[in-house]
Amino acid sequence: MAENSLLSRLEGIEARFAEVSTLITDPDVISDMKRYVKLTKEYKDLEKLTQATRKYKNLLDNIQEAKSILDTESDDDMRSMAKEQLDEASAELPALEENIKLLLIPADPEDAKNAIVEIRGGTGGDEAAIFAGDLFKMYSKYCESKGWSIAVTSFNEGTAGGYKEIVFAVTGDNVYGTLKYESGVHRVQRVPATETQGRVHTSAATVAVLPEAEEFDVEINEGEIKWDTFRSGGAGGQNVNKVESGVRLRYMWKNPNTGVTEEILIECTETRDQPKNKERALSRLRTFIYDKEHQKYIDDIASRRKTMVSTGDRSAKIRTYNYPQGRITDHRINYTIYNLQAFMDGDIQDCIDHLIIAENAEKLKESEL
Repeated sequence: MAENSLLSRLEGIEARFAEVSTLITDPDVISDMKRYVKLTKEYKDLEKLTQATRKYKNLLDNIQEAKSILDTESDDDMRSMAKEQLDEASAELPALEENIKLLLIPADPEDAKNAIVEIRGGTGGDEAAIFAGDLFKMYSKYCESKGWSIAVTSFNEGTAGGYKEIVFAVTGDNVYGTLKYESGVHRVQRVPATETQGRVHTSAATVAVLPEAEEFDVEINEGEIKWDTFRSGGAGGQNVNKVESGVRLRYMWKNPNTGVTEEILIECTETRDQPKNKERALSRLRTFIYDKEHQKYIDDIASRRKTMVSTGDRSAKIRTYNYPQGRITDHRINYTIYNLQAFMDGDIQDCIDHLIIAENAEKLKESEL
């Protein structure tokens, strides 16, 4: 019955895949960028599901054929081959069924996007800023291991090192779908460099991971943006301090969720090239508005899935980094390991994998597949 039930859910998949394959070559669709992007994403999802469906049907046919031979055939060699075929197909079937069930759950359309990551030192003063800097190094090394590129948009250094705040964009494959699990409060327990009596302190930093908005995701009247330029500070040679390469934008925006008009202020001093800084400031503006407009969507996920590991709640304490014990604990899934140094060097994939597994289990339970 389970096989028949799953097969019934797969009906029409190949037909829809063929339909979408045709649509994405239609000039009218290609000229409508918003629709074209949506269909190409659907095409990629359906392609995986179609391949899995064909393999699943083939396995079921092999099982049926092998059983038929065993029921009717008397030749020992034929029966031996049929038995081998039956064992192989039966062993492969459960994992394929689980994969198909996951593929049948609608993917979060945000997952494939690039991400904007904001890290801010929280409680703990100078030590919190130092810890925020440690988290930035951790993510930088992790992104490097994934082949993703990082572009720092803005930062505010701490007086004793690290960052009071640092904002950076991450570009690559399925970035948001991977890094979204990092949103929340990260807590550190260690003896700070500023501590003279060797006492362990607890400090915190917040991480916010936002899906990077594309141009057609939000509507912005660029004519209403007020631009200012200024001289950047910090390292970078004489050019940084003498040329007005830093940009600041001001934009009045009406929040559709509250009806309140608010001023958005964004600065970008990342490069010595003013046009590039303008482009990146615009990207941050789009992402900020997109994030605000989708807050209801995020809240809805959080309310429906109380135990979900990636609700987007940035006030939730998600992880503790205990230096005296060399321990990392992720409180959402009771995940604890004792390889803190490797973790801080960017070896965080195992933790993310466990979070993905936990979330997939919840999705399967919710969808009753």
